[in-house]
Amino acid sequence: MKASNLLVPLFGLVALSTGSLATDQRRQVLITYPDSTPPSIIQEAKEAIVTAGGKITEEYSIIKSFAATVSNEILNSISALSQTYKPIVEDDGTVRIQQQEPLTD
Repeated sequence: MKASNLLVPLFGLVALSTGSLATDQRRQVLITYPDSTPPSIIQEAKEAIVTAGGKITEEYSIIKSFAATVSNEILNSISALSQTYKPIVEDDGTVRIQQQEPLTD
């Protein structure tokens, strides 16, 4: 038996295992809804995130928005909750407009 015949199934298993790990990865996102969104839609999205193992990390009252740690699968689910009130999903993180210089004494 050729060595290449053994390597093909091995590489297939490695590809499958790395693919399944990629779907389980969590990301920090900011989810914002249109101003006209009823509170029940936003609450339903938050509950779906928590039920699926995600975490709500911040809730904002001035805008209809919240931050969460979620998987891509959860994001797809909450985007499909309402055809009328689609959320905008952005990666959450620190934004800088200029490079910070280290402090010196």
